[in-house]
Amino acid sequence: MIKDQIFNFLGLAMRAGKVKSGESVILNDIKTNKIKLVIVATDASDNALKVMKDKCNSNQVPLRNFGTRAELGGALGKGERVNIGVTDNGFAKKLLSMIDEYRKE
Repeated sequence: MIKDQIFNFLGLAMRAGKVKSGESVILNDIKTNKIKLVIVATDASDNALKVMKDKCNSNQVPLRNFGTRAELGGALGKGERVNIGVTDNGFAKKLLSMIDEYRKE
């Protein structure tokens, strides 16, 4: 149930124009401090996850492993997505708390 709420909230953030996707776009925006949260699909390759983790760690950007490629893409109304970057502080904080709450269940 809460998983659906997270995907719905991601869709809302997308419609608000506060979501970016694509590895190169996200990596560039992390460097310029535009990304407030990175979500990587659970079925992402080890290398893709490592690249994002390293970049997020060096720039103090929170990263969460959540949802499959298909689920993330569906939430955004697009094709499969491996990486999602949230550019708004409010959306990022809410998504972080929702994902962390989901992890506790």
